[in-house]
Amino acid sequence: MAVRPEETKAALVEETVAQVRERLPAPQAAEVELFVRSYYADAAPEDLGELDLYGAALAHWQLLQQRLPGEMKVHVYTPNLEQHGWQATHTVVEIITDDVPFLVDSVAMALTRRRSAIHLFVHPIIRVRRDPEGRLLELVPWAAEGLAESLIHVEIHRETEQGSVDELTTELHRVLADVQRAVADWPAMRERLKSIVAGIDSSPPPLDPDDLAEAKALLEWLHDDHFTFLGYREYDLDTHDGEDVLSSVAGSGLGILRETERKPVSHSFAQLPPEVRRRAREPDLLNLTKANSRATVHRPAYLDYVGVKRFDDAGQVSGERRFLGLYTHTTYSARPWEIPVLRRKARRVLDRSGFAHGSHDHKALVEILETYPRDELFQIQEDELYDIALGILHLGERRRVRLFVRRDAFGRFLSCLVYLPLERYNTDVRRRIEQILRDAFGGSSTDLSARVSESVLARLHIVVYTEPGTVRDFDVAAIEARVAAATRT
Repeated sequence: MAVRPEETKAALVEETVAQVRERLPAPQAAEVELFVRSYYADAAPEDLGELDLYGAALAHWQLLQQRLPGEMKVHVYTPNLEQHGWQATHTVVEIITDDVPFLVDSVAMALTRRRSAIHLFVHPIIRVRRDPEGRLLELVPWAAEGLAESLIHVEIHRETEQGSVDELTTELHRVLADVQRAVADWPAMRERLKSIVAGIDSSPPPLDPDDLAEAKALLEWLHDDHFTFLGYREYDLDTHDGEDVLSSVAGSGLGILRETERKPVSHSFAQLPPEVRRRAREPDLLNLTKANSRATVHRPAYLDYVGVKRFDDAGQVSGERRFLGLYTHTTYSARPWEIPVLRRKARRVLDRSGFAHGSHDHKALVEILETYPRDELFQIQEDELYDIALGILHLGERRRVRLFVRRDAFGRFLSCLVYLPLERYNTDVRRRIEQILRDAFGGSSTDLSARVSESVLARLHIVVYTEPGTVRDFDVAAIEARVAAATRT
């Protein structure tokens, strides 16, 4: 009869406990035994076969002995018998920090960004009591009073250069600090959004009432657990030497935008072309786009940017309240008709089409809007959405290549929808298309998502990131012809 994985795991843990009892003095052995059982309680059985369970647990136990509340302990090393008393074939990352959300995802993201292959991931959470100097007094049951601490043991591809080890240690400290700041300031960021909504009611800016109502509804929708708040900061919009300047308000930063050093002028805004900077004064309440950096917390996506403009007594734009974060997964599963701003945008496109309700074209357009890349629906203007959606509709089920391109309002990226016959879609074709678009727009990087359905066409959504203001005029038809050629067998 085959041995179940859980039985194998239990036997390995008991073997480790026996080593603890044999090698350590009785008073210490009892406490370490409790730690070992907690350490591997939730570990995957298949991960423990090649691990030195005793050596790994004892190394983390020693790191646990001293830690002040809020301190982030990170130890990156390749253990060997002579120096550490145990050995592993991989480089080991040991982390101890306060237990907060997003730790596992964020650490894994940091390692993946460095192309560090993860071979093993163990993540116990324990509750401890410490003295005022941070010395460990005892492990306590989960229901007892104590500090919840998160331990992470990761084994990655072997690092042989000390410089790489030091860089990884620094990066992990930075990511853990981002996680701690985002979690600590999360209630304050939600409160900022709530006060902004209240301000719209008490002192409404001089905007179209319908536009204002829809914008307010979206902010309330975001507050209702549809947005993971990671950072917030306020900015003043001024004019210096005839140029618009965006300056951060001292002390307003929260989460990942909490000020660690004072940089009053927004350099990213200053680098934008003048015609783009002038958009900051356009009389609309919301600015929905993508930030030009990826999240270090929770998910490895480019940060979602929700800007809420501030107006002075004369009705002119005087600044912005900026939220950075990520739309939650429920945002991507909800239909556009359920999301403020998106629902009106989609409804207006349907109305403009003139298609009879229930007709074939009407149903097809509804399907196009409901499956349109969700991030795009937040950012795209109604006119652009109308043109692209009708272009997709007219493509129908014809087996041909089509390319639709939208230029980001701030000149930081180009969003490309590529439709191609399903039978031509494979990894090599995808890579060729990405390279063609990167070359055409002078892109520095790309993001890609693919959609394959019962349609005869596959859809690629490729976002090409560029330096602000570097994209010149381009010929979509010519680029489309190059993409079509790249898909032919």
